[in-house]
Amino acid sequence: MGFYMDETEITNNEYRQFTNWVRDSILRQYLVEQYPEEYGTAIVNYADGMEAGDYRIDWTKKIRWDDEKVRTILEEEMFLPENERLDGQREFDTREYVYKYQVLDIESAAVKANREGTATGKRDRSKFLKDVEVNIFPDTLTWTHDYSYSFNDPTTKNYFWHPAFDDYPVVGINWKQATAFAHWRTSMMNSFLREIKQPTLPDFRLPTESEWEYASRGGLDASPYPWGGPYTRNLQGCFLANFKPLRGNYVADGGLKAIKTASYNPNGYGLYDMAGNVAEWTSNAYDESAYSYSHDMNSDYHFNAKDDDNEVLKRKSIRGGSWKDIAYFIQTSTRTFE
Repeated sequence: MGFYMDETEITNNEYRQFTNWVRDSILRQYLVEQYPEEYGTAIVNYADGMEAGDYRIDWTKKIRWDDEKVRTILEEEMFLPENERLDGQREFDTREYVYKYQVLDIESAAVKANREGTATGKRDRSKFLKDVEVNIFPDTLTWTHDYSYSFNDPTTKNYFWHPAFDDYPVVGINWKQATAFAHWRTSMMNSFLREIKQPTLPDFRLPTESEWEYASRGGLDASPYPWGGPYTRNLQGCFLANFKPLRGNYVADGGLKAIKTASYNPNGYGLYDMAGNVAEWTSNAYDESAYSYSHDMNSDYHFNAKDDDNEVLKRKSIRGGSWKDIAYFIQTSTRTFE
């Protein structure tokens, strides 16, 4: 069975649409609770535990940011408290940017004892539904805490929000945030398709390691790099990806740090930056020996660690390497983790 993959890494602009949507949805929920007729729409027949006469968010109604009602809610609920403001400047408290969604635990449902027809009595399907809450704002301090004794303050302050970096890959995203973004993207796409009475699409999701490697190779089975061949330069001597070449001469490949997506040529499948620029999450948990026991048909290893589990159990696989990695880490077969 085939699968689709984005041509480029997710950009700051794309991820910022997600954070802005979460911000607006939280504000709209406050507005609906306090001014239901003005900012909500009445429930007539809604299969979500809500009753007729209740109100839900009406996204067709614009938020009037200069409205005193809106400004009061922003001040009381969504801005940083006064003692945390720099020079008294009002800013959104990004700790409030929590995305809530629900997933179906297919693996648990597929356990033999839980299958339909097994003589175990009636079971409630709700036991396989899991509620997930994730703070989705990226760690913008990653440019500082990951690089000691390196002056990155301008990048820390500007990289995620400034329009000049719109087409640069988003960084500082953890695995849970990447998974939440994929869920939101699916929800947005399928909601639109339902509105125009079109069939919905399969879920957006992180690729498995085997899918990522297959896509990265671009149809070249034995090549160590997405462009083929064992070399990181072309015939003209130019580097073919954004990574750490030579003895740390970062600018030799045309980029000091992360650069615009699609700045280098794509691989055989039309995918950009499958080597270097920024590393990419996969859906799999990381285990050094996973290949020895996972299935040989589209191998897929998962482990959903609990908050109090050892950090080793929380590792997730990343692929592709980044602008700060040496050539080994941008090879198609190299596995690493965070």
